[in-house]
Amino acid sequence: MEAFLVSTGIVALAEMGDKTQLLALILAARFRKPWPIVLGIFVATIVNHALAGAAGAWVTTVLGPDVLRWVLGGSFIAMAVWMLIPDRMDDSEEDGAPRFGVFGTTVVAFFLAEMGDKTQIATVMLAAQYHAWFWVVAGTTLGMMLANAPVVWLGEKITKLVPIRIVHVVSALIFFGLGLTALVWD
Repeated sequence: MEAFLVSTGIVALAEMGDKTQLLALILAARFRKPWPIVLGIFVATIVNHALAGAAGAWVTTVLGPDVLRWVLGGSFIAMAVWMLIPDRMDDSEEDGAPRFGVFGTTVVAFFLAEMGDKTQIATVMLAAQYHAWFWVVAGTTLGMMLANAPVVWLGEKITKLVPIRIVHVVSALIFFGLGLTALVWD
């Protein structure tokens, strides 16, 4: 249960102000069809995070416990620094007609936007740390949905209520704490 709860909280915080959250806002403003967008986000996230979680589980079979501890600790601390750098949406991600419909466009756009993203990297690290692939993927998916679904339905109103900088600093502190814990806890 810890893997699920930590994964949910970390990804929900890490997603605030992330490029995929901006993508959700753009898709909502452009298509004005929240249900296919939310469902597309859900499908893309499950597929992307399932693959990331599998990569994290695989890493634990390749690296010894001491090396894994240092890699995880360093990765979490690097993630803390990365959290302090806000994401911006590329102009190229806004272009293109909805050739695959709203749902298909959302699935493809979200899956590609998540590649190498903070939340995908966090999923890999959490799966490696907790050795609980299903619970990590379920938690990171829920965290993504908690951060993105309200954006789709409430749009710009939510971005004015949430102090993104504070969320990024809190997230960075959590990742830093996880990194230190991984490094000193044997």
